[in-house]
Amino acid sequence: MKATIEATIQATIATHDLAVRYGERTVIARLNLAIASGQVLALLGGNGAGKTTTIQTLLGFVPPAAGRVLIGGRDLAAEPEAARRLAYLPENVALYPYLSGIENLRYFCALADIDVTPLEAGDMLAACGLQEGAHGARVSGYSKGMRQKVGLAIAHARSACGMLLDEPTSGLDPAAANDFAARVRAAADRGMAVLMATHDLFNARQVADRIAIMQAGAIVAEVDAHTIGHQELEDLYLHHARELA
Repeated sequence: MKATIEATIQATIATHDLAVRYGERTVIARLNLAIASGQVLALLGGNGAGKTTTIQTLLGFVPPAAGRVLIGGRDLAAEPEAARRLAYLPENVALYPYLSGIENLRYFCALADIDVTPLEAGDMLAACGLQEGAHGARVSGYSKGMRQKVGLAIAHARSACGMLLDEPTSGLDPAAANDFAARVRAAADRGMAVLMATHDLFNARQVADRIAIMQAGAIVAEVDAHTIGHQELEDLYLHHARELA
């Protein structure tokens, strides 16, 4: 992905010539990303492509060997607390099973020194699509899609400037995946920058503004999600997968 230095600095989530190494092995090589407020970038790639490592580096869990990570224009190396401005939704959202949706939301907000009343928590959960009857129920009885909605509500409550999603629709049925995509799109429309790592080509086209294909730690292609057809995207993805093989 060819992002100018100016675009990188102005973006909400950005990397500039980012490199990550595990010992002698290069996992990420000169990665340049620039995701502005209100944009969704879908990062496609197979297992081992570097998608999860990219997310972990943006969160400050993995130190770069070279290059820069910028969150809201702040250099993560100089200001590690900048990563707190990001919300992270992994494939399986970690919630406390014996607490309700409202209780989980209020607890995670309290950890960030955000005071949320039960009524406000209910409104946030409803805005993210969780049915009212589930608000007070234990999370242990939630489906994966319901847990994802609690995760989205927590991200909104924390007023995160950006959101990182790692395989968010894996294991969801088509209706739940479609609903989740609509919620992510709504988050972007409210000004959040979103990076979504996924294998799901259909979901990527549905929710993203741009789609980048990642192989062996590098971006090998980038396309406009609004203009590329599904078959064209599939052919492009498989072309790069064959090259790697």
